[in-house]
Amino acid sequence: MATKRTPAARRAVASTGDVATGGDSAGRAVGGGEADPEAIAREICLRMLTAAPRTRAQLASALRRRGVPEDAAEAVLARFADVKLIDDATFANAWVESRHHGRGLSGRALAAELRHRGVASGDIQAAVDRLGSEQEIATARSLVARRLAATRGQPAPARARRLVGVLARKGYSRALAYRVAREALEREGVDLAAAGLDLSDEPGEPDEGIPGREPLES
Repeated sequence: MATKRTPAARRAVASTGDVATGGDSAGRAVGGGEADPEAIAREICLRMLTAAPRTRAQLASALRRRGVPEDAAEAVLARFADVKLIDDATFANAWVESRHHGRGLSGRALAAELRHRGVASGDIQAAVDRLGSEQEIATARSLVARRLAATRGQPAPARARRLVGVLARKGYSRALAYRVAREALEREGVDLAAAGLDLSDEPGEPDEGIPGREPLES
């Protein structure tokens, strides 16, 4: 049965050499005695890219797992990069845009996710820098505002832990999490000093000790 490809994947076939339009050619190569490593590598990459965007490192890892020789894998990856089917900078920008606005993740959390996917530090920094500090603050305030009502009626320390924890799980710094939680509670008339709470946000404070601190969201 032929594999349905996106227009980008079909363009890649023309740009990287003759690859059968279905999955049969690679299957015959793997099953037979005259395997063409580059044809197999192209087919694997095209199938993965048809399903979802991938980084170069992700594709390279998949080819290693499938036993594709390194020289064949590198040749195919280089050609795919030439025709922009692999573009880690574009991947990073799209990832940051989607995951920040869709899930509220901080630049720090997004950078960690991109590093895990093998994106180069320069591409990561450029993508995260597009957010800007004001955007991160606005998103942090929005996250806290959505959770605030659910904490009403609870003791002030518990409310603070929950609000700070929301931001901690999204990767926001201690200073920003404390600042946004403090602002939200003070707008509701909570007397933090009377409750014995010190939500200071001095710069340079370590992240250890954040109330409700949990691992970054994945």
